[in-house]
Amino acid sequence: MNAEFEMFRDSARDLLSRDDPLQRRRLLAQQGKGYSREVWKQIADAGWLSILVPEDAGGLGLSIVEVTAIAEEAGFALLPEPFIASGVQTMALLAALPSYDRINSLLAELMQGERVAALAWQEQSGGLDEAEPVSRYHLIDGEIILNGHKDFVVPGNDVDVYLVTASGEQGSGIFRVPDDSPGLGIQTRHLADRQLQASLSFKDLRLPADNGLGYGPLVSAALNRANDLARIAQAAELYGLARRVLDTTLEYLHTRQQFGQAIGAFQGIQHRMVDAYMLVQLSGCALDAVRLECSEKSAGLTAAASRVKARASEAALHVTRLSVQMHGAMGYTDEANVGHALKRALCLSQWLGGAAAHRLRYLQSRPPAQVLEDSPWVGEFPRDADWESMPEPAFRQMLRAFFKAHYPDHLRHRIGRLHWAEIKDWYFTLSRQGWIAPAWPKEHGGMALPADKLLAYIDEQEKYGVGRPPDQGLTMLGPILMRFGTAQQRERYLPPILSGEHVWAQGYSEPNAGSDLAALRCSAIQEGGVFVVNGQKTWSTLAQDAQFMFMLVRTDNSGKKQYGISFLMVDLRAPGVTVRPISTLSGEQEFCEVFFDNVQVPLDNLVGELHQGWSIAKELLGFERLFSGSTKHSLYALAQLEQTAHATGQSTDPAFLPQYAALLLDVEDLGAGYRRFAEIVKRGETLPASVSWLKVWATETHERISMALIDASAEQAVWLNEGRAERLAPLYSAMAAKIFSGTNEVQRNILAKAVLGMPSA
Repeated sequence: MNAEFEMFRDSARDLLSRDDPLQRRRLLAQQGKGYSREVWKQIADAGWLSILVPEDAGGLGLSIVEVTAIAEEAGFALLPEPFIASGVQTMALLAALPSYDRINSLLAELMQGERVAALAWQEQSGGLDEAEPVSRYHLIDGEIILNGHKDFVVPGNDVDVYLVTASGEQGSGIFRVPDDSPGLGIQTRHLADRQLQASLSFKDLRLPADNGLGYGPLVSAALNRANDLARIAQAAELYGLARRVLDTTLEYLHTRQQFGQAIGAFQGIQHRMVDAYMLVQLSGCALDAVRLECSEKSAGLTAAASRVKARASEAALHVTRLSVQMHGAMGYTDEANVGHALKRALCLSQWLGGAAAHRLRYLQSRPPAQVLEDSPWVGEFPRDADWESMPEPAFRQMLRAFFKAHYPDHLRHRIGRLHWAEIKDWYFTLSRQGWIAPAWPKEHGGMALPADKLLAYIDEQEKYGVGRPPDQGLTMLGPILMRFGTAQQRERYLPPILSGEHVWAQGYSEPNAGSDLAALRCSAIQEGGVFVVNGQKTWSTLAQDAQFMFMLVRTDNSGKKQYGISFLMVDLRAPGVTVRPISTLSGEQEFCEVFFDNVQVPLDNLVGELHQGWSIAKELLGFERLFSGSTKHSLYALAQLEQTAHATGQSTDPAFLPQYAALLLDVEDLGAGYRRFAEIVKRGETLPASVSWLKVWATETHERISMALIDASAEQAVWLNEGRAERLAPLYSAMAAKIFSGTNEVQRNILAKAVLGMPSA
């Protein structure tokens, strides 16, 4: 984030630390007030109300990014002051109107905290976008006459001026209505979070002509923009609130005792908290994506606002409801802070549209996919380029043209993993082009793609139907050798991986040592100048196609089971190695079990220190979980679902669309999470244990889409085509992915202990 973002986040933390906003919220409610004017003046003095106002109107001329820094902290503190309504929504609206003196004068008063404004635009429950108002204005003899009503106005009390929309002879109009105007009726209602909301009525309300702030289409555009900026700020507030409640609940689960131990030690509770944590993480990733990708003038503002409001609403409501449950009877009382957070989440999530409505709005408003298939690529395909600065549309166009020119048509959209004999020519083509290792650093022969281009690379591969070759040397061993290998090992093994001369398989799992990887027993005993390997590995993907295996072996039994594990590279063509393929549910021979009987391995095939392979194993599992957490498989299953829905007429079915919209957003936010961890890899840092949530969400999203595909396909789902159940294949793949690299249950255990710090039994 930029320096201004950090500055305003620090400003918010400083101001909000001066008292307890939640306690003040309670006191204000007892007094029948919604907020404190004194605190509002402090907010104005801190410059929060000037962020969205252009510099030529006396403001700071910044963006929604800085606003979200404040809103997130406001949510964490449960701030009662109407920052979003009067500091974002109204200021954004006024700033988008033509710069008349009367608007700038009003903006100056609002920025200084001398007056408080509220936007009155909504007339019916559930409105998302500005429609022609029922409220009417007439221009007669230099006066404006208003008649009608407005509802759901925030803040609901202690407002100096209302900004009211109405329709009339000059189209939509917006008007400045002082709170003491004759003919203005104000009724207030308390909301669940103890805040106030107002309903306004206008009966022959007369205003000077100068109180008309704008007319015509620009009013609708300004209003919709202001509401969408407010929704992004709402999402930030909901995210901050969810973070606070998650922290509060985790602390409580450490201290509350039941059955002689902290209740947070029970696995059922731990897994529920991990699921809440995942939703909070997704909310933060979606918010970060909007911060980075969406400027105030972005054409995609509507879709971005709906995307992030839907995700943050879902996360906050899930976490707060779960928190009340975790606190037991105390959580149901008015004395518990988590109950107040639940009420705030309920009110904030419904104001300006709930999650379900915004999922559908996102589906309707998202920018159309760029059509580049028929656009010719001019010039050669570069082996190397400044990928960072290349515009993404051009990068995607280049990839599509290359795939069309070189990828075998009969291998497009193949179900299951392709064997080396089928896909090796494509591997060699990418190798010659220099595009075989998009994530590797350039000094090792890779493309060094930045995270956004790497995701685009994966996305375009998936859309074109490019099959995945046996690539464990590329995605797993290569990064490990770059980090832990010797210079001689990198020089010896990395070039043959790039060229396709060496194909690698992974040897981690064993019978009775799958997710419990530290329980492995396959041994490597040093005898003279070699290791002698004995034992078995299983579930090794496409090991029948590989010449080499990187594997974990037991080299010492004297300490704890994580000690005494070493990382070894083994030639599968060596005497004593037996490879037996295993057929999967889909009928494919995708995995193998591999037996080692006195196999001799040179000592210099050891990677890293002897007996210290556990740290390498964790690093490699991090890479594997990152790879499992990509959008690749979910995007392919989603494309199948889309095709099926169009073919069966379900794509316009009101019963299908909400489910599809939710799945689409699950994949979008998965992509945002993947970008976050891909950036860590790009910086050369170790992936944290939290990468486990990415693997869990990706595989379970893939499974949800797969089940939706089966439902949409009806009887055709179970048809076989040349012995293959094509519409069941995504489900089989998703089920397998939930098991590999540590089952999702094990991943939840890791997250509970290593990330959330929950107590042990």
